[in-house]
Amino acid sequence: MEIDSLVDAYLIELRMGKRLSPNTLDAYGRDLRRFSSFLIENSISIDGFRRSHFLGFLSATNVSARSAARLVSSVRSFFRHLVREGKLSANPISEVRAPRIGRPLPKYLTVTEVGNLLEAPDRSTPEGMRDRAMIMLMYAAGLRASEVVSLALQNVDTNGGFLRVIGKRGKERVVPVADAALEALREYVKGWRPKFLKGKATSALFLSRLGRQITRQTLWNRIGLWAGAAGIRTRISPHTLRHSFASHLLAGGADLRAVQAMLGHADIATTQIYTHVTSERLKEIHRKHHPRG
Repeated sequence: MEIDSLVDAYLIELRMGKRLSPNTLDAYGRDLRRFSSFLIENSISIDGFRRSHFLGFLSATNVSARSAARLVSSVRSFFRHLVREGKLSANPISEVRAPRIGRPLPKYLTVTEVGNLLEAPDRSTPEGMRDRAMIMLMYAAGLRASEVVSLALQNVDTNGGFLRVIGKRGKERVVPVADAALEALREYVKGWRPKFLKGKATSALFLSRLGRQITRQTLWNRIGLWAGAAGIRTRISPHTLRHSFASHLLAGGADLRAVQAMLGHADIATTQIYTHVTSERLKEIHRKHHPRG
């Protein structure tokens, strides 16, 4: 059995069958290509594959515990597929456990840093006004990068003050948006978005210089640009604004379930990580200012 053809068939099935995000599918593809390269380079066949081979593969990759855990999950699922298809009689790595990984606390900005970031974009250019509206919206609504770039004009209710967001696995949620972010959005849509259109018709909310839907990579780059201009020394990403949104809400006394709904988390445990963030911040303040801290 040719490993590359088996991997190709499995990835096609994933794309057609499961409701996985493009990022998850890309991760599966990278993991399985790396795995197939290891088998080919070491002349190991699928039907001759053993648990010891997989442990050797993990050792050879020399990746972090988090990446190793994902590799275990990807390859285990692949072998489960082969058993289901009758290509193997048993899953050779069914007993392999993924390495335990400690969950890091999310990094977030202070309220002052967020304020500086929101003021950083150049308001005299179309790109600056677009970026300002994007950043304000991300912080105001706690959006993921993929959710921001996929927003369409019809997703925004500027009169009602709500966004209709399509999140992971196609789940839809409605998120309230603060007045300041709505005003920045109105200003961008009416006065600056038309400058990006280049005579094209598109419903995408945030556009590139070519008049197309902005990409995640561009979003990352623009946030990094304005973070530097704002004097923020730590490296931040679009997700940093999402973390800041949740952390600041909880620090202000917001209900955990309400924050869960706004973030689009399926499990409350995912949202609870932000309660640890606010607890750590309180400890830091105590240590810094208490005479016996």
